[in-house]
Amino acid sequence: MSTTPSSNANSESPVTVTRLRGMKADGEKIVMLTAYDASFAVQLNDAGVHVVLVGDSLGMVIQGQQTTVPVTIEDVLYHTACVAGSSGRMLVVADMPFMSFRDVDTALENASRLMQEGGAHMVKLEGGQHVLPVVEALAQHGIPVCGHIGLQPQSIHKLGGYRVQGREPEMADALLAEAQAMEKAGADIILMECVPASLAARITAALAVPTIGIGAGPDCDGQVLVLYDLLGITPGHRPRFARDFLTNDPTASDIPAALRAYVKAVTEGSFPGSEHSFS
Repeated sequence: MSTTPSSNANSESPVTVTRLRGMKADGEKIVMLTAYDASFAVQLNDAGVHVVLVGDSLGMVIQGQQTTVPVTIEDVLYHTACVAGSSGRMLVVADMPFMSFRDVDTALENASRLMQEGGAHMVKLEGGQHVLPVVEALAQHGIPVCGHIGLQPQSIHKLGGYRVQGREPEMADALLAEAQAMEKAGADIILMECVPASLAARITAALAVPTIGIGAGPDCDGQVLVLYDLLGITPGHRPRFARDFLTNDPTASDIPAALRAYVKAVTEGSFPGSEHSFS
């Protein structure tokens, strides 16, 4: 019996950086989800997800780690290759794990591996002002970049826990400046995690590139969740900004239906709600 992945969505035009900018300009929401293997990549593509993120969250939901810090470039490379082969029309973003972009040369080497060996279309990295030279170098070498500001899980030991970032006026201004500087350096997407909804709206309005929110309110250009949070199967505590679409959505009788429900909710703007946002 054949188990070859197939998808009607594969016949659609591929999602590109240019298309994402056009979606922002047209007010069309961008739908992103994490995935770590071929089978789920097919399901996401069929559901209409635009961007698939091979996140270093795999350390927690796949490997059983307490944080994302132990994840290596080899881990992300392996899972990116698993996803990319069945990604269909989706844009594939690969996380650059802890210390894999500590300087420009290291970042260029690891990003090139994720694209050449892993099949990624874009890389994501956490950080603010200190990573701008890396973002600029990657962009100059034709490597699309997703910047990640706000709560940065790779810095969780320095931050002292998973806390909302940017509530104080000075910090809010700093995050806006970081986002603008990252855009100027060449970032193609800015992902914001656990920041007040009002700040995320302010940053989104200030940027030409799309913003993706996770715990950043409804006014970002798109949304992302960890797949296992969406399905309600993440071990332990589920973040406030997550929603279990498999159990709590009346239209979701199975996993494909839960994924379609998420896509519909993001596209229509009903997710995230106020209960998934921070003030």
